[in-house]
Amino acid sequence: MAALPGADALRRRWHAGLRLTGVLLVLWFGVSFGIAFFARDLDFNLFGWPFSFWVGSQGALIVYLALVGIYARRARQLDDAASIGEDD
Repeated sequence: MAALPGADALRRRWHAGLRLTGVLLVLWFGVSFGIAFFARDLDFNLFGWPFSFWVGSQGALIVYLALVGIYARRARQLDDAASIGEDD
């Protein structure tokens, strides 16, 4: 049985997790609302379709999946660094 991490390690892990969540939420907001707001100004073709249509139908979904993957990977790294995790 592993020793429990100290309160200081848990506090650092919590703040790092909040920063990570904040950064990813800013990226999510930019993709969700920023691109939609400026869609008329983004008037060029990408793969034969208007860029705004492509971002709305495919690009945003790809970015959302990437954000989830980035969060999962980084949260695992933070947990490992703070010695928090599932028991073996």
